[in-house]
Amino acid sequence: MPDPIRSLDLVHPIFQAPIGGIASAELAAAVSDAGGLGHLACTWRNPDQLKALFATMDKLTRKPYGANFVLDFPIEDRLAVALECGVRAISFFWGDGARYVSRVKAAGAIAIQVIGSIADAKQAADAGFDLVVAQGREAGGHVRGDMGTMTLVPQVVDILGELPVLAGGGIVDHRGVAAAIALGARGVWVGTRFLAATEANIHPQYRQLVLTSNGDNTLYSELFDIGWPNAPLRTLKNATTRNWEAAGRPTTPRRPGEGEHVARRPDGSEIPRYFFGSPTRDITGDAEAMALYAGEGVGLVHAEQPAAAIVSELAAGLNIASGIAGVRKSSARSA
Repeated sequence: MPDPIRSLDLVHPIFQAPIGGIASAELAAAVSDAGGLGHLACTWRNPDQLKALFATMDKLTRKPYGANFVLDFPIEDRLAVALECGVRAISFFWGDGARYVSRVKAAGAIAIQVIGSIADAKQAADAGFDLVVAQGREAGGHVRGDMGTMTLVPQVVDILGELPVLAGGGIVDHRGVAAAIALGARGVWVGTRFLAATEANIHPQYRQLVLTSNGDNTLYSELFDIGWPNAPLRTLKNATTRNWEAAGRPTTPRRPGEGEHVARRPDGSEIPRYFFGSPTRDITGDAEAMALYAGEGVGLVHAEQPAAAIVSELAAGLNIASGIAGVRKSSARSA
């Protein structure tokens, strides 16, 4: 079976997770140019917007990049645009993308399934996916399963055998990368660290909170559900979450501030409190009150950096993992 990571011509198996609207073309292109794989969130952009986005990507980089689709929403027309535009890696989240695998492969792209359980991993293998992302509960944003990265990844690796596995959730520096490789992963899927990338389309207030928070400041809940109900996610604690917790965690429509609008998009449309999206740099209003996606590793993110520097630092973990593997082989020969 061809190696999907090698087929993408990556220097480093560092995959930038598709962090919603925060994942700008500039960020994805910078990651890919640095030897990793940049990723774009494509579910909430219409086909015309995607055509323009992919055209921008073609101007910014000649390297492969990925397009992600969330299966709780209609994606047919959007997926068609991505494949027609020659996107090299297509990933699916929040549902079984099996029905799209043959279509993706026929277009010459790599098919990736993000999973959060061992059962989902088996299903992805049976469907013929090229890569599986094992997302641990530590991850920021929407979280698919209940197991932590440390326990999920090696079990998925053992079950899937030769099928390459990427580790996601709580990986934000070279130590996390080395640990993921030691668990048997072939690469990593990183979101929270790239919130601090210079190229990220992130609201300045949101970025500052990322840089000054730690793992204790995150909350796993279904609180930000307007637009995407029944979907657990991990966010930074903020005024919205604190007021909700102080009120005894009531359900809709009894949550504090239910029905209020907290921010506004450039087109003038208003964003309600408890909306599921994160604030991009062009949002006006109370960005701090919105859903601020971040994983438990956020306390290891200390500075804004160019995406290339982040990829380089993460890739240092691959060298550590290689050194450990070399020591093991040497010890085995000596024995």
